[in-house]
Amino acid sequence: MSLLDCVELQTHAAPDATVIVLHGLGADGYDFVPIVKELEALGAPAARYVFPHAPKIAVTINNGYVMRAWYDILGTDLVRREDEAGLRRSQQQVEALIEREVARGVPASRIVLAGFSQGGAITLQTGLRQTQPLAGLVALSCYLPLAPLFADERAAASAQVPVFLAHGSSDPVVPLARGAAARDQLKQLGYAVEWHEYPMPHSVCGEEVEDIATFLKRVLARD
Repeated sequence: MSLLDCVELQTHAAPDATVIVLHGLGADGYDFVPIVKELEALGAPAARYVFPHAPKIAVTINNGYVMRAWYDILGTDLVRREDEAGLRRSQQQVEALIEREVARGVPASRIVLAGFSQGGAITLQTGLRQTQPLAGLVALSCYLPLAPLFADERAAASAQVPVFLAHGSSDPVVPLARGAAARDQLKQLGYAVEWHEYPMPHSVCGEEVEDIATFLKRVLARD
């Protein structure tokens, strides 16, 4: 499997941490590049930021239009009809990026996986199945994919990974209830979930970026 094309930025000449950020449906890796300066200004630790481009696939819900997507959306019901093959394929592609960072000298314990919408779903799909636990997960405006399978597939080694979940209270794309369901399922299984709710639609707001910076400072802090 070839590595995904990525945009990369570093906030230090030799960063000892990596933040991998997964964009949403129809966007690309450049979508969240501007957030790096904001996080840096807010005191987030020095890091290499990796922004992969999802593959281009036909998306069923958008009349088969070809766009960048981590998996197909088969219908408005995000639970009953999921593209399991697509989800697992993207998980493998993101795991390859994690492995590359480890090969570059950044241990898994210094890697944060983050994502918005579809990217957030892949963050949860991938990050909680790692036998080498990551530093933390940031999942924005999303839901837990393949939820009925999660309890059996999750990695025991990642049970203590801090999880930042955030959602807009007026999200018309991924309803708040889906994010809350992910929160509740993870909490019931014992995960350290940090939940944030903002008065916004399917987007990212300034207060959220501040909270993400605080989370990064905590999970990437040096002893």
